Amino acid sequence: MERETYTAILKPGPVGPRRETRRDIIFVLASFLLTLLFFALPTGFEGASQTAGSLRARGKIIKVNNERLLNIGPVKQGEQQLEVEIRSGPFKGEVFSGSNNLMGKIELDKVFAPGDSALVILSVSEEGGIRHAQVYDHYRTGKTIALCVIFFLFIILIMGWMGVKIVISFVFTAAALIRILFPAMLRGWDPIFASVILTALLTAVIIFLVGGLTRRGLTAFAGAMGGVLLTSALAFFFTYWFKIHGAVRPFSESLLYSGYTHLNLTHLFISGIFLASSGAMMDLSMDIASAMDEIKKQYPAISRVNLIKSGVSVSRHVAGTMSTTLLLAYSAEYTAMIMTFIAQGIPMENVINMVWVSSEVVHTLVGCFGLVLVAPLTVFAGGIILAGKPPAA
Repeated sequence: MERETYTAILKPGPVGPRRETRRDIIFVLASFLLTLLFFALPTGFEGASQTAGSLRARGKIIKVNNERLLNIGPVKQGEQQLEVEIRSGPFKGEVFSGSNNLMGKIELDKVFAPGDSALVILSVSEEGGIRHAQVYDHYRTGKTIALCVIFFLFIILIMGWMGVKIVISFVFTAAALIRILFPAMLRGWDPIFASVILTALLTAVIIFLVGGLTRRGLTAFAGAMGGVLLTSALAFFFTYWFKIHGAVRPFSESLLYSGYTHLNLTHLFISGIFLASSGAMMDLSMDIASAMDEIKKQYPAISRVNLIKSGVSVSRHVAGTMSTTLLLAYSAEYTAMIMTFIAQGIPMENVINMVWVSSEVVHTLVGCFGLVLVAPLTVFAGGIILAGKPPAA
């Protein structure tokens, strides 16, 4: 009798890829349609920078005069005289002269050479001619589209049907951020509240697309959302405890000067912490949920306690490497800043008390806090959702 019970517990369950159910396929199609809807939604700010009689066009630099350009070490300052041929739009084929002013700031300046493609802003007169033309920047639209297509095809080629779902979740996330979250905050929604709501939507769509409408997906969703909520609370506390203001982020002040004085930049900074780490939380929760689900399938009679113990063992290994991954991902954002302080010989105590450094410390460590918290939350959710009585023989 004991041997039969032992054999029943250890007897593996069915092995093989999970078949897509009808509801999973419907959910994939619904997510795809929702993605298209998001992209079709206007933000309400499309015409904010448009002026009457202005057009965008692709141009090609055919001649450059650098006589008024001054090289000061690695920095260029002065003016480039350009001749540009319009390659798209109603003025295609026309050539005009323009200038490119360099302010001596490498991160903002752009330098053109003959043969370069450029985005050109044309100011059209009432008579229908070109009144003024501004060479805005290098033209990268075609390259961006090409890179995205190559990336998507690569994912689908390697991952198959799962790759299709990954592409949908990727595009859905981009559409939701650009068309829903950012415009909502500009209209006056509190950044923390808006980000929590959107993160919940993204977490549900992404996890259920990848994991299916299953107990495994529900386990991963519960763990990830628990981590997001706790991370948002930790981010709120530590941001105010460290007395960090949201103006540490690039272009934050520009938003205020653009007329959006209602924006709470500190809340914007807080929302960025848990929004940035939410992807890693989804990854970790799905890894743990998948491992626990597979254990349950292989050993249907496993007890809830043993399933939780197995989940804890898996989560410790996964969370250990994921925290370091998050640290490395964030470190690239402030590498140059830290190198600058080191090169100038600034004492470390001075460095860690600078608001720019403190903000990155809070951003990184709070994100890692949340990531580690996801592990026990997912294991606990898996113990409740996945565990149960073994199926009848």
